Formats: sequence, structure tokens, C-alpha cells
Amino acid sequence: MHKIFKSILFAGLFLAALPSVGQEQSGVVRRRGADRNAPKQQDGTMVTERMQNFFSGENIAVSDADRQWMRVIYRAIDLDKDKNAPLYFPEEPIDGQENLFRIIMRLVAANTVPAYEYLDGREIFTDQYRVKTRDVLDRFYIPFTEAKGSTEKNPKFTIEESDVPSNEVLSYYVVERWEFDTRNNRLRSVVEAICPVLHRSGDFGGDALKYPMFWVRFADIRPYLAAQTIFVDDDNNLPTCTYDDFFTLNMYDGDIYKTRNLKNRSMAQLYPDPDMLKKAQDSIQDNLDNFEKKLWVPSREEVIAMREARELAADSTGNIAATEKTSNTRAVKRSTKRSSKKVKEHKPKQSSGSSSAVRSVRRRK
Repeated sequence: MHKIFKSILFAGLFLAALPSVGQEQSGVVRRRGADRNAPKQQDGTMVTERMQNFFSGENIAVSDADRQWMRVIYRAIDLDKDKNAPLYFPEEPIDGQENLFRIIMRLVAANTVPAYEYLDGREIFTDQYRVKTRDVLDRFYIPFTEAKGSTEKNPKFTIEESDVPSNEVLSYYVVERWEFDTRNNRLRSVVEAICPVLHRSGDFGGDALKYPMFWVRFADIRPYLAAQTIFVDDDNNLPTCTYDDFFTLNMYDGDIYKTRNLKNRSMAQLYPDPDMLKKAQDSIQDNLDNFEKKLWVPSREEVIAMREARELAADSTGNIAATEKTSNTRAVKRSTKRSSKKVKEHKPKQSSGSSSAVRSVRRRK
């Protein structure tokens, strides 16, 4: 009897242990606390560490040994331009959509991403130059309250939607890194950092002054920008891309206001004349666009096409010159003919006879 009871008890324990063994063998083991530590947006979008590493580019690292050429470009993105309007609208959150500054401000206020001091051309993204969120909010007079769970080492703040000055952020500064690497054999443009710029008028009115707020690294905010869809075309109101696509695909329109140089001078300082400044900006942009084309030897078809284009241009230039020469010759002939008509020979008039003139006498029959 005891043997039967022991066998039944052993069988029950064995069957009770089967589900846990099956779970371990099938790999359906749920890690406790993993979802609890993963950062979330207000809309519930998960941003895991793996996702952050993917968007930060750590999985495809390019060392300085692989780079053959690099140039750092500073651009000013004016939100009044139609091409840059997706960064400004909507002014207020609508159906889960919000503009770029609200996303950046929420992440900085929650201490999710670090913000760095604006040093007027010397961007250093280290802990030494990291700014405190409280100081930024006080400097630009943005009302805030301390969020739940805020500590002295990890301060967090809450800003009401109506207190976010998104309507005053009318431009951005962007740092681009143009580099050519031998690993991929291509030229690519990488957005390195973004700085929101406030436009505020003084107490006595007048033109609005620009106040750069802080720098945020694009790699830090990229996972959150990839989760926000936007629409960029008035003819198609479907959100077909994200803020991440907008920057990585260079869909914005920005003017070059500086390039990294030894003297740390802006374009306006190097070229005070507006015409010379515009020519210098166009020249830099042309060099960036044509840099990759100059690296490769053209194919036979490309050489023939370029030769035919030169010959066609020469023929058109020759025809234009011949036409101009013919028209000039005709114009000279017409002017000569007109001048010859105007000039007449003036024959001297014979003086009429006086009273002593001799009359001719004819023979009379």
C-alpha cells in the first residue's frame, strides 16, 4: 500500500514539473523587470537599449582609419520655408502628433537625453559641458514643476503643454558631418547635433533676437524621432515618413552659416559682403555635391556623352556667334545706307545775272 502511494505521489510531482520544463526547452521564458526598466514615451512607445544602439550607429562603427576625408558643416534651418514646415507644425499636439521642439523639450525635461551648452561654434559633448535642465528653464522663463520620482541626482520636470514655447522656436542650428569612408566607398552626410533657436522680441519691440538654447546629439534623440510619423506633402496627408527620415534623407533646406576652420570664424565674418557670402555658400554646396563624382574614372559611355555635349555646346556657341556677326554686319550696312541718304551734295548756285548781263541774240528770218 505504501509503495502504491509513493508511486502515485512521484507521478503527480513529475506531471507538475512538466510545464516548467517545456517552457525552458521552448525558450518562452519571460524576463521579469525588463519591461519595467525600458524607457517609454508618453504614447507608450518602447525604446529599448538595443533600439538605441541600432539608431546610434554602434553596430556599424566607422573608425578614423576608414575615413579618407571629412568636413563639418553648420546649417541654419529656417522654419518659414515651406520645405521645413514639418518641423514646426502642428503647433499643438493633435492625435498623438507633435512638432520637433515638443519632443526634444519633453526628453530633456524628463532627463531622458542630455543637453549640452551652446558655445558658439565649439561643440563639446562631454559631461563637463552638460547643462542643467533647471538652469535652461529658468534662463528662458519656461514654467515647470518637479515631476514624480525626481531626485537631486536625477532631476525630472514637468512642463504643461501650454507653457512649451514651441511657437517661438522658428529655426534650428544643425551640425552635419560629411565624410567619405573606404569601407563603403561612398560619401555620406550625418547629422551630428541639433540646437533649437528661440526668436523673441525685446521689451521695446523691434526685430526678434535669436537665442540658441542648447545642443542635443542626434544619436540620442533618434530612437524617439523614428517613432513619430509626419506628413511632408500637402497633396498627401498620410504620415508617410518620420522625423528620423526627414534628417537622414536630407529633406530639409538649410543655409550654410559656418564651416569648421582653424580660426573658428563664421561665414559672415569671412565674407562681409552679401554677394560674396552667397557665392561662397554656393561654392561649398557645389563642392559637396560634386565631391563623389570627382573620385571615379568615368566609363566609356560617360566619356562619349560628355564629348557630344561639348561638341553640341560648341556648335550652338558658334551658331550664336555667326548669327550675332551677321546681325552686326546688317546693322552696319543699314546705318551706312541711312547716313548716305542723309548726306547730299550741295552744288553751288549760279548767281542771277545783273543789269549788265548780255542777252543771246537769235537769227531771225
